[in-house]
Amino acid sequence: MALEHVNKGIYFEEFVVGKQVVSPARTITEADIVSFAGISGDYTSIHTDAESVKDGPFGQRVAHGLLIVSIASGLAARTGIIEGTVLAFREIKSWKFSLPVFIGDTVHVIMEVKEKKALPRLGGGSVNLSLDIRNQDDKTVMKGIWHVLIQSKPEGS
Repeated sequence: MALEHVNKGIYFEEFVVGKQVVSPARTITEADIVSFAGISGDYTSIHTDAESVKDGPFGQRVAHGLLIVSIASGLAARTGIIEGTVLAFREIKSWKFSLPVFIGDTVHVIMEVKEKKALPRLGGGSVNLSLDIRNQDDKTVMKGIWHVLIQSKPEGS
């Protein structure tokens, strides 16, 4: 017998402009940085060479910015609001890297629904989400707007 997938996420019609959702938090580890360097091929010394960065502007290694964007994607997914209802990640409309993220920093994401537009021909609609990634001191380390496509509620639901 096949198991049926149960949607935990919310449908396009249930997204409310202005609604905020806060993700769980995650601590950035050296293993995260080493793994991302291996996957991306970015072994730039600012990320991977503890000795050479001691006298640099931050005095220590910095996590790859794109690693933190990727972690933010996972944290956003962990909120559950798009589980089983997201059709596609469509676009990063804007993104700003504000502060460095170091090994041992703990980040979380505050998402806010900024705009939505029905796209019936796609079986859902587009949703613009602002993401504010904050560290353990509640300081914004990066932020921007993501555009995702979300499934409409099935008829009769």
